[in-house]
Amino acid sequence: MMNSLPELDSITVLNPTSANSITTIASSSSSSSTSPSTITTAAAGTVATTSSRYENQKRRDWNTFGQYLRNHRPPLSLSRCSGAHVLEFLRYLDQFGKTKVHTQLCPFFGHPNPPAPCPCPLRQAWGSLDALVGRLRAAFEENGGKPEANPFGARAVRLYLREVRDSQAKARGISYEKKKRKKPPQAPMIAAAGRVENQ
Repeated sequence: MMNSLPELDSITVLNPTSANSITTIASSSSSSSTSPSTITTAAAGTVATTSSRYENQKRRDWNTFGQYLRNHRPPLSLSRCSGAHVLEFLRYLDQFGKTKVHTQLCPFFGHPNPPAPCPCPLRQAWGSLDALVGRLRAAFEENGGKPEANPFGARAVRLYLREVRDSQAKARGISYEKKKRKKPPQAPMIAAAGRVENQ
């Protein structure tokens, strides 16, 4: 079964109230991985079950967020969860991050490939957080939450993700701007230029 699962990055999350409880959140830098993984067919009939990598990650992330709410002090119900609680959760996950984010005092601030190690903290990469929030936002509505009350779509969460993206881009010297595509030359102008040359 393990061999049929795609390779995933993982975030190991410790239960804040107990050192013995560990959960793993599957995370990826892209939220668009929806390739089917395993198809099983019953020998007696043609019953086929398909599951995707995205769906598996979403289910694990949702279970982990539920555990986080239960371990919260005081425990929180999903109906009372707000954007502020989502931000708490995202900041909590930072302690398990694997992405080096340089401070402004670090000599490697703004360098994508620092030549030596430094004591700067490890954080969750913006892409992983963005994908995680997307999956949890979908899972909230699939589990009976109303779209207008979705804490994962709160303005504060969107602003936080934008702030993380911009600060990590500066600290790591990585641009998240999309490259502008060059426009192909327009066909009518080329045809007109050809006619002029022939005259």
